Amino acid sequence: MKKLLLILMAAIMITACKTGGEKTTVSDNPFFAEFDTPFGVPAFDKIENKHFLPAIEKGIEEQTAEIETIINNSEAPDFENTIAAFDYSGELLRNVTSVFYNYNSSNTSDEIQALAKEIAPKLSAHSDNMNLNPALFSRVKVVYENREAEGLDGEQLMLLEKTYKNFVRGGAALDSVKQVRFREINQELSIATLQFGENVLAETNEFKMIIDKQEDLAGLTQGLIDLGAETAKSAGMEGKWVYTLHNSSIMPFLQYSANRELREKIYYAYINRGNNNNEKDNKEIIAKIVALRLERANLLGYPTHAAFILEENMAKDATQVIDFLQKLWTPALKRAKSEAKDLQDIITREGGNFKLEPWDWRYYAEKLRKEKYDLNDEVLKPYFSLENVKQGVFTVCNNLFGITFTELKDIPVYHPEATAYEVKEANGDHIGVLYMDFHPRESKRGGAWMSSYRKQYVKDGNMVKPVITIVCNFTKPTATQPSLLTFDETSTFFHEFGHALHGLLSNSVYYRLSGTSVSRDFVELPSQIMENWASEPEVLKLYAKHYETGEVIPQDLIDKLQNSAYFDQGFATVEYLAASFLDMGYHNMSSFNLKDVNDFEKATLASIGLMPEITARYRSTYFNHIFSGGYSSGYYSYIWAGILDADAFEAFRENGLFDQATATSFRENILERGGTEDPMELYKKFRGAEPDITPLLKRRGLI
Repeated sequence: MKKLLLILMAAIMITACKTGGEKTTVSDNPFFAEFDTPFGVPAFDKIENKHFLPAIEKGIEEQTAEIETIINNSEAPDFENTIAAFDYSGELLRNVTSVFYNYNSSNTSDEIQALAKEIAPKLSAHSDNMNLNPALFSRVKVVYENREAEGLDGEQLMLLEKTYKNFVRGGAALDSVKQVRFREINQELSIATLQFGENVLAETNEFKMIIDKQEDLAGLTQGLIDLGAETAKSAGMEGKWVYTLHNSSIMPFLQYSANRELREKIYYAYINRGNNNNEKDNKEIIAKIVALRLERANLLGYPTHAAFILEENMAKDATQVIDFLQKLWTPALKRAKSEAKDLQDIITREGGNFKLEPWDWRYYAEKLRKEKYDLNDEVLKPYFSLENVKQGVFTVCNNLFGITFTELKDIPVYHPEATAYEVKEANGDHIGVLYMDFHPRESKRGGAWMSSYRKQYVKDGNMVKPVITIVCNFTKPTATQPSLLTFDETSTFFHEFGHALHGLLSNSVYYRLSGTSVSRDFVELPSQIMENWASEPEVLKLYAKHYETGEVIPQDLIDKLQNSAYFDQGFATVEYLAASFLDMGYHNMSSFNLKDVNDFEKATLASIGLMPEITARYRSTYFNHIFSGGYSSGYYSYIWAGILDADAFEAFRENGLFDQATATSFRENILERGGTEDPMELYKKFRGAEPDITPLLKRRGLI
């Protein structure tokens, strides 16, 4: 009755949006009705910023009413009336927040960022109101304690166990005094982590290295010169060249620019984002986040934040993670030092009288790759146009799983640069919708990621189909060339598509278990295994075609690409592992002793013996993964999952790259299952045994 009353009230009320003083009514807010769009995708063409806050407030109101209905149910608590009912609750809120937070990542603005700061504490409070609701937890606990008598199947049992654990980890078992402080911590963290990411984006966007002399372009490829000219033109500086801190700009600049002074300038701008002692500085925010996370873990009975996080991961504790990282660190560092010597030799041979520095590494590594393998990105890029790579990914997915991708022209998109595709089974059945958004812009954060606008689950006996998005920051097309990808960007495309498959092919009953709702160190398996197909000779011949002539990549280039597979792997592994150790350093402290972020970072990296020629992949003040994203105490997971994917891909090597039985097993045991079973059990169902680390070590040339 209470829920019905709330719905009736909402239907006649006019809700004021607090941003910009505008008004929006129930009738004109697109979130308050089913989207009248193809496949029910969000009505991006109708959604305005003024709609978000009223819809989120109404979503909170509706889910609160749904929780009250669960609590007030006169029947004894059981799986259906408590656990399943809780899983189904909050549909409107999920629909709104999925759009809002995707906007904040890929199409943000000052208004969106202001809204985010207003919305974050509301959502934090709402989450705490559910997790700390004693009546709700009491019902969940009854079902959990009677679980053996419920006759649950495996997926139901997993949902029950995860729901119960989430309540406990969400503070439900704390006393009232501790719960007050727990709420305060969550509120403060919701704002601090948001601010961290905003500061990184602002500092990334603000820096522009302006070049006005032709001679300062020495070494740059024509494509990179054209990119700099077009960036300058779009910034109102026609006739000059501009390079930015977006990866698709800075990384090739460091790779090709012969001007050492300019390399150093842009490098220091990159590694000092969030560390400039200005209003965008992140050092105090980091200290606050680390202290709050530790305090929250202690409140819940954990010695460290890492202990709290890792309990739910495949690597159950920090000791196991650190031991694992150390096993890789020793051979990786040895290889990196050997690589550094090779680069220093080139400097000396060319008459340089300076020591190799981090801003030199990529430049001289490119020279060495050309020397050793007669290979560079400029030779490869014509064969990796974005369109050809995209078709290559589609072909691989079709050969593996029979699925097809059809572009949708008459469908709303959230930005003009985004495209949408319908994904279908071999028999034509609809699987879901996939959005893709490829190039950098100031409204988009850096990096590449997959997310969802709607996850797959079953509602009232009907399958809710997923709406998935992948967002990247690939090299833009120029006036004379289409978007031509480096092979690293090509691998990134395959990687993110693996995440997309995990969301699209999900076949779970319950929302909280579907798709990528798995432990952080398992979620990278579907993405990283996809990267393997990108470089296989058989697959390269399917998609790597010259953008002008249509010529298939010649065998000699394939051979060079294969022969150079181990090239610079010491550097790549060391810079990654250094960031992983830094993550663990912040989150494995059992007492807060962070006086100065830069000093802490320096001491942490010195303790592992990081060589001065290499900088950690992410320095603290722009380490979005751990201070703004969901990877705190979990950045190690990429290389942990590397063990899984290297071992898993061996099954395809043994049976055939497109062997249908192997592909079907991977789909049914990994991609479809989400978080419905223990990840190691799922892996063993696919592979028949636990993974072996040897294929990973071989792949990186460490043995």
